[in-house]
Amino acid sequence: MEGIVITGRGVVSPVASGVDPFFNGLLGMEGGISDEGIAPCDFDPETVMTPKEARRTDRFAQLAIAAADQAADEAGLVGEVDPRRVGVIVGTGVGGLTTLQRECTTWLAEGDRAVSPLFVPMMMPNAAAGQIAMRRGLHGPGFSIASACSTGAHSIGEAARLIARGEADAMIAGGTEAALVGLCIAAFRRMGALSRVGESRPFDTRRDGFVMGEGSAVLVLEREEHARARGAQIFARVTGYGASNDAYHITQPEEHGRGAVEAMTAALADADLSPADVGYVNAHGTSTPINDRVETIALRQVFSDDGPPVSSCKGAVGHTLGAAGAIEALACVEALRRGALPPTLGLEDIDPECQADHIAGAPREAPDLRVALSNSFAFGGQNATLVLQAA
Repeated sequence: MEGIVITGRGVVSPVASGVDPFFNGLLGMEGGISDEGIAPCDFDPETVMTPKEARRTDRFAQLAIAAADQAADEAGLVGEVDPRRVGVIVGTGVGGLTTLQRECTTWLAEGDRAVSPLFVPMMMPNAAAGQIAMRRGLHGPGFSIASACSTGAHSIGEAARLIARGEADAMIAGGTEAALVGLCIAAFRRMGALSRVGESRPFDTRRDGFVMGEGSAVLVLEREEHARARGAQIFARVTGYGASNDAYHITQPEEHGRGAVEAMTAALADADLSPADVGYVNAHGTSTPINDRVETIALRQVFSDDGPPVSSCKGAVGHTLGAAGAIEALACVEALRRGALPPTLGLEDIDPECQADHIAGAPREAPDLRVALSNSFAFGGQNATLVLQAA
């Protein structure tokens, strides 16, 4: 994974849109969770597309297009690259749920002829990746990954692999989700996964489930030689990627953290680093009783009791499902750039079973930070870990 750099960044989140407002919000302990116990984005799709295009595009793809525009514009991909050597991997956990719920309701009430002919291209999970490629005229490898809450991290990791194998010079990669619809919220509530009080408190004794959020984050990954030849700014490096399966339970993590340990260990080995090299972990940290406990068990196995500082973005942005891994990887990029670690919003009383060097109450300065690790663990037992390093 040597020589893969990040030259573009984009984000639309419940905290803010745009990289600087987003990370400033995390450092300023600004939360995006509403009084209704969800974390929506303040986003108008007509800022990035025409009203007609917006009507023909599901919200999950709208968010991805906005984030990808930010990242691609920052990287200067327009007119400076061979479009056959630039690809797009932008995944989603569930795809166009807004469209799916609306069209199902319409069909049940009014029958076949009332269903929109645009239903499939709006709902399909690969719509975001396809639309981004069309907007940018990119002909390199393109597809969508769907691995629930690990989607964003898997997308970035697999994009880096494509570059490492020489199949592309640059990749637009990330995750997106817009699942704040009644059906999906009801389903997670029936599973017992959602907070009953509408609060996200990762690793806190009072945590009782996650809060659903929406959003998207996209990074431009590039072969370093290619980026330097273009004179592109390098923000950070992707140096390690590990993936694993718990093969244990469709929703619960393996109780001893086996899959999480394997993902972290594989990512560090891929980066040719030891646990002692890691200066910050952006945890999956969902605010569910079982995830936070099991992730802590896994962190202790990898880093021992004297591990690096840990925090979770989900106290601020909620759980953005397929976008989470990408949003959290972006938070790691900015922590490396600025030498500042964002705190876990809502963490006030650390659960004794989750003891670690948690960042809570205020951001922490880290001027010597060189290596950050981002964890994403998903329903299905599918795990992904990214290692990011300072430029």
